[in-house]
Amino acid sequence: IPLKSFLASLALALGLASVVQSFAGGIYLETIFVDEGFGSLDPESLDEAILTLQKLTGDNRLVGIISHVSELKERFAARLEVSAGPSGSSARLVVP
Repeated sequence: IPLKSFLASLALALGLASVVQSFAGGIYLETIFVDEGFGSLDPESLDEAILTLQKLTGDNRLVGIISHVSELKERFAARLEVSAGPSGSSARLVVP
């Protein structure tokens, strides 16, 4: 997907979160998960998308990214890595 579509989808999700908050008696949604969409972005668009997501964390939000794009590992210090193995999946928390 092009960057504009990615950012439009992200804006829609954030707007929807705001609507839910306003109808839920002032509950603040502190976490957002973004599932994929990164693999189809060119390197410049990927960089812009990552910068946009990093800015969201400045608003006291936890941004979770679900992706197989290896470049994302290099850009986010804290992450939960899930790997498939012969006896099932395993998870490893990586923190700075």
